[in-house]
Amino acid sequence: MRFRGLALMGLGGLAGVAGLAWPALNPTRAVQAGPLIVEIPAHESVLGIATRLTEADVVHSRAAFLAFAAGRGRIRHLKAGEYEIPRGATTLDVIDLLISGRVRQHVVLHPEGATIAELARVLESERLGRAEDIVRVAGDERVRRMLDISGPSLEGYLFPDTYQFVRGLSPEEILGRMVQRLRSKLTPELIDRARGRGLDVHQLLTLASIIEREAVDPEEQRLISAVFWNRLRLGMPLQADPTVQYAVAKERRALTRADLAIDHPYNTYARRGLPPGPIASPGLGAIQAAVDPAPVNYLYFVARDDRRHTFSTTVDEHNKAVLRYRLMRRAP
Repeated sequence: MRFRGLALMGLGGLAGVAGLAWPALNPTRAVQAGPLIVEIPAHESVLGIATRLTEADVVHSRAAFLAFAAGRGRIRHLKAGEYEIPRGATTLDVIDLLISGRVRQHVVLHPEGATIAELARVLESERLGRAEDIVRVAGDERVRRMLDISGPSLEGYLFPDTYQFVRGLSPEEILGRMVQRLRSKLTPELIDRARGRGLDVHQLLTLASIIEREAVDPEEQRLISAVFWNRLRLGMPLQADPTVQYAVAKERRALTRADLAIDHPYNTYARRGLPPGPIASPGLGAIQAAVDPAPVNYLYFVARDDRRHTFSTTVDEHNKAVLRYRLMRRAP
């Protein structure tokens, strides 16, 4: 009778293992239909992880998940983060994924000429951080000191590029990575050429950011750079619309006469010289154009169409170009 009891216990144990094996070796209906996104918070208990996965229909059985995670001796190695569960993944596959820590990457494009405010909205849309936190950290004096930035904010110091961020990074970590990308692009040669023109890095990025926002066509960047250098040399105001748009927070919208008359450090119609800091993120082309203006005497430019400008040396030439542009816009 004793042996019969042991045999029955053994069969019961096998049945229990078999009962857990099926849900562990087969994907749920939801995972069979396509990839699922699941987020494991930091410091979540293993029971909490199992419950979260079961409720999200990522695994069939909480007990099966716990049993096989324990059986592999890796319960303490499950990592927090946002995961994309691939189509057809079994409970064993999910365990391996959480052990690996291969969290989901969010692709974020920060294009040339974009501002911190625009970046903040993109990051918030990807649920990588609140827009208001991004903007606040970008202007935080402690962060600026830590990154050795002298300007009023990180504006202009975030290199325009395509980035991959994981959920859970702090605003400091995200912005710091973008600043380091810029630093890797500012070669000693570029910095020396800027110094040769009397510009430190902050002034270089300030001028480059204005060039970036004015030049729709990259081929015009050196021409626009020349206009600004010629104006600076003669003591003329830059009269750059994008700086006023930055001052009145209109970004890419049309300006009014009242906007152009506003008393603001970034109003380059009312104040001579460069504004206090960059107005956007300049790309490498605009930065290079800032230290290598075209050898021309242009002092003015006005839009010719949506991409190109007409450049002039005299006020009379410029006024004629402005008139042609206005007539063209009125044409049916």
